[in-house]
Amino acid sequence: MVNFIRRMERKENGMLNLTVSESLTSILFQIFIGGIGGFLIGYAIRKIFKVALIVGVVVFSLIFLAYTNVIDVDYSGLSDAVSSIIKAVNPALDVLTPLLAHTPFIASLIFGLIIGFKKD
Repeated sequence: MVNFIRRMERKENGMLNLTVSESLTSILFQIFIGGIGGFLIGYAIRKIFKVALIVGVVVFSLIFLAYTNVIDVDYSGLSDAVSSIIKAVNPALDVLTPLLAHTPFIASLIFGLIIGFKKD
């Protein structure tokens, strides 16, 4: 609370005058959070890719069986199911936009993502 009051006292001409250490602390915090978040996202993407590979093989097998007339596929129902999944995922993309608005956060997120993706 004391730091907030000091910052308000230093506010001049509508701009907040931060010291170098305060600015550096803010940037380092964003880099740290972005790096940890990127690592976790990269690790999760790697695990999701493994599951997606298995699902892809199953879907390819079903398409092959439908092509050889072993099974019958309701393509309109499949199209409706895929459309509902896409509509459910779309709001999640709107949440990511404000998170990726800061450059230090983006850079450390990408770095952590790469490390998390390669880790295992």
